[in-house]
Amino acid sequence: MCSSTSDRIAKELFSAYQSSTPIQSITDRYPELTVQDAYQIQKLFLAKRLALGERVIGKKIGVTSQAVMDMLGVNQPDFGQLTDRMVINQGESIAMKSLIQPKAEGEIAFVLKGDLNGPGVTVADVLRATEGVMACFEIVDSRIRDWKIRIQDTIADNASCGVFVLGDRLVDPRNLDLFTTGMVLEKNGRIVGTGAGAASMGSPAIAVAWLANTLGQLGMSLKAGEVILSGALSAMVPVNAGDNLRMTLAGIGSCSVRFD
Repeated sequence: MCSSTSDRIAKELFSAYQSSTPIQSITDRYPELTVQDAYQIQKLFLAKRLALGERVIGKKIGVTSQAVMDMLGVNQPDFGQLTDRMVINQGESIAMKSLIQPKAEGEIAFVLKGDLNGPGVTVADVLRATEGVMACFEIVDSRIRDWKIRIQDTIADNASCGVFVLGDRLVDPRNLDLFTTGMVLEKNGRIVGTGAGAASMGSPAIAVAWLANTLGQLGMSLKAGEVILSGALSAMVPVNAGDNLRMTLAGIGSCSVRFD
């Protein structure tokens, strides 16, 4: 894909981000779009946001379950960049007017105390470099109309990053079995999702190792102090104004968020 087309798509995504107005599916209009093209568009889209003062504070991993990979016809996850404007403090409400078509995911977030430079990063390396893990809500929010996406669409759209909320505790992952860590997700007091760490590539630590090694192939690394969202532990939950969500992770803690 030529650079002028990539920049045009990035401008569309940036306009959608600013106006909270979705755009038509990118792959419907550009069926030749490759994953590599999509990451270039993501980079251009992010650059426009950074130019307005946003700052990268971490990464998110998406498409970590086999079911979603099968749905999108791919055999690996994707990633996006987290910025400081995406952070919602626990106890604050999220204004629906600032989003387009949000859905909530319960996840385990990693806070790094050391760098991770791939390739060759192992799960043991991830655990050594992690200050702690936290319960987390990621509010994904596609800029693509009606969530009509293929993997290239979501990558270009910064992995459908919306905002995220971190929980109330930071726990050393070496004291946990992340594979079996269980999650319960409630919406307005009713259980709407359950899962375990194994839902994210077999273990959230495996997902973070994948990210570090993938970034290493691109000449990038994970840095101390960054927050890494390691992937959904159950299906996405649509949200509307007035909804209250809470998720609890066994041995880690809880996280809650409400929408106005």
